[in-house]
Amino acid sequence: MKSLAFLFFLHLFVFVFSRVDRSCFPPDFLFGTATSSYQIEGAYLEGNKSLSNWDVFTHIKGTIKDGSTADVADDHYHRYLIDIELMHSLGVNSYRFSISWSRILPRGRFGEVNRAGIEFYDTLIDSLLVRGIQPFVTLSHYDIPQELEDRYGAWLNSQIQEDFGYFAEVCFRAFGDRVKYWTTFNEPNVMVHFGYRLGKYPPARCSQPNGDCASGSSAIEPYLAAHNVILSHATAAEIYKSKYQKKQGGSIGIVMSAFWFEPLRNIPEDISAAERIVAFDVAWFLDPIVHGDYPPEMRQILGSRLPTFSTEDRRKLHYKLDFIGINHYSTQYVKDCMFSPCNSGGAYYEDPLAFTTGERDGQLIGARMGLPDFYVVPYGMERIVLYIKERYNNTPMYITENGYAQESNATTPMSDVVSDRVRIEYLSSYLSSLRDAMRKGANVKGYFAWSLIDNFEWVEGYKIRYGLYYVDYKTLERTPKLSALWYKDFLNTAKILEHTKGDFSSRKLSLRSSI
Repeated sequence: MKSLAFLFFLHLFVFVFSRVDRSCFPPDFLFGTATSSYQIEGAYLEGNKSLSNWDVFTHIKGTIKDGSTADVADDHYHRYLIDIELMHSLGVNSYRFSISWSRILPRGRFGEVNRAGIEFYDTLIDSLLVRGIQPFVTLSHYDIPQELEDRYGAWLNSQIQEDFGYFAEVCFRAFGDRVKYWTTFNEPNVMVHFGYRLGKYPPARCSQPNGDCASGSSAIEPYLAAHNVILSHATAAEIYKSKYQKKQGGSIGIVMSAFWFEPLRNIPEDISAAERIVAFDVAWFLDPIVHGDYPPEMRQILGSRLPTFSTEDRRKLHYKLDFIGINHYSTQYVKDCMFSPCNSGGAYYEDPLAFTTGERDGQLIGARMGLPDFYVVPYGMERIVLYIKERYNNTPMYITENGYAQESNATTPMSDVVSDRVRIEYLSSYLSSLRDAMRKGANVKGYFAWSLIDNFEWVEGYKIRYGLYYVDYKTLERTPKLSALWYKDFLNTAKILEHTKGDFSSRKLSLRSSI
């Protein structure tokens, strides 16, 4: 009780700043929280679920930094009603989550639909709707049945397009009468980059100098895997739009990881490099889906290394999408490597011929977060949203993830984690930047804070906490952080902190020195 009293005491100090009204966002705007199945569900061998690629990968020694797995994670599979009550207490009107492919189709197309899996998500969806919370569902958030990898190489084989379409249709048929928001993939640009170029995610394929993997080609396989993801999206979109959308009344999109990139120097070469790296990151997937082909910035450099779309592929791509999901966390500087050598600092990207860094002239672009290369740069939200607005004809957008990476370990006191004033300042400043983008005409329909609860953060294990609620991984008890109280206040009293215009990166992340 003392810790909660302390949180409420701190909560009083939050609102000594000027405020921006909730009314700056449309009345029907979706405000929610987000999670993913593998990161929170646990129960990895329950309910007839098969092993996913991440189940297998995390049990390989050395793949996860703290040696953990998500076998239990937050035990959301058994505690989902508790988590729905947390959402309801916040006042959110939507919840973004993903469906475990391995729980619905343990053997992909090669086996039967798992009734236990259908029943779990049926109950979850119904329980959300009873609380007035709209389900916002992702079909694939990194995890796939391991059997598809073992049988034919998963994303490197065009067979997966049919498998994904089959999985998608099972979900549309089972849940589409209640689910009005579907996304096919979460961050496929991240999945193929880490899975097939750097070898840090399953299936851990890469080649030198990008990584030391047993097999793979960093120069070819990321583009082949991406090609099959794009056409899998097109397959699912065709099924939904031609068979289900009219009677179910929903919409379908895709979610991209979308960093913003600023030129390191105000010269044409670095300006071009910044445009180029965004094309290699975000437009890589969105250009084919929206415009029918890969970005010209990629074609110019990669040539025949990029796959081509057949006549049948282009027919399927005609179904496009209804909205674009944007996962935005941070911004970096970019330096050109096409016309000048890149032999110092930063992370070098061979194909876009650029390197990225968070530092310029000895100054960080923004305050560091708990993950490497993640910095607090609120203006990046406005700029990436306006970029997508202009490049894709102001297609409706949702901010499907935005959150603060908070580092912790087994010895970090709980009181330090729950007193997350830096997260409050992060979320409020990024929401202010989003509001500015919308005032400039960006057609944004919703915002989801990542994440509802602390969870398994992929290769970082449990070392990084994004949650509005603290999770004790021994007892699995959920405790509200100060940010949860702030978000609740925003959703219920229509007020958030407003930051003055200017370069946020030069300011320290603190509310008041007296707090």
